[in-house]
Amino acid sequence: MLSDPTRLRLLALSAEEELSVGELADLLAEPQPNVSRHAAPLRQAGLLADRRQGTRTLVRLANGAETDPVVLDALATGRRLCAQDGSLDRIAEVVAHRDAKAREFFAQPIPIEIGVSPELPTYLFALAGLIGPRELAVDAGTGDGMLLDLLAPLYGRVVAIDRSPAQLARARQRVLAHGYHNVELIEDQIGGEEVMNAIGIGADLVVATRVLHHAPRPRTTMQELFALARPGGKVLVIDYVRYEDERFQEQQADVWMGFSPLELAGHAEAAGLVDVSVAELPAGFVRVGPDAHLGWQSLLGTRPANSAKHLAHHQEQS
Repeated sequence: MLSDPTRLRLLALSAEEELSVGELADLLAEPQPNVSRHAAPLRQAGLLADRRQGTRTLVRLANGAETDPVVLDALATGRRLCAQDGSLDRIAEVVAHRDAKAREFFAQPIPIEIGVSPELPTYLFALAGLIGPRELAVDAGTGDGMLLDLLAPLYGRVVAIDRSPAQLARARQRVLAHGYHNVELIEDQIGGEEVMNAIGIGADLVVATRVLHHAPRPRTTMQELFALARPGGKVLVIDYVRYEDERFQEQQADVWMGFSPLELAGHAEAAGLVDVSVAELPAGFVRVGPDAHLGWQSLLGTRPANSAKHLAHHQEQS
């Protein structure tokens, strides 16, 4: 079973990143049916695990598979083959392509109406457990700045981040219309150097609203959110419960069709957050827009008070 070079490469790539069959076909330069055919015996042997995401099948190395010395040797051989053909280096390119449609979607000009956010009850519910200092809040992925209507009146200073100039232009309209003098808008990635310099030792609260399902690597994004919080600070994530509406996914350029509560909590705990709690938001709250039919959930976690990861990173940047 492990004598075929294509299977060895498939095994190695799946160990590096959870990839769809289509992405594996691109990396392996093989038709998708061939990839599925090669993956089948590996799955039956318990070496590969897969899960469905709409019409996509995502494949990864099964937990514990690498403890087998034969599999470990096969992975080493597969990595050498992938390094030789360049597919190992192309994984980052394939993952980055996941959010190309999302970038295009958010760059489209959309008229904005300045007013109180209709989702305000949702945000208030998610923030109900927040107790502590209110010096600095970070809105990671601010979009058109809707959450600023809540954060700006509550916090002494708010840093709002987005990588889309078009989205930041809409947020700037909101800031000017409401006179939020304590809001700083930054065009950057969530973990970018300009952002890290702006927040100093970290924020009391870091909020990411409907951001994670657009992230090519949700766990990496959760780690970046962790790094924005000060020791003892809170990280709040609001995102979709896992859904099956593929038409909506296509229209909104979602990379992921929501998350199960266990997945969301797993990403947070892997990033280092403690006291993690996940709650599904009541369906009776008024929501408008194309995603009103989806389930929403909130995650709240704390960066440990003795954590020095962000402080060390900030010193390196300085």
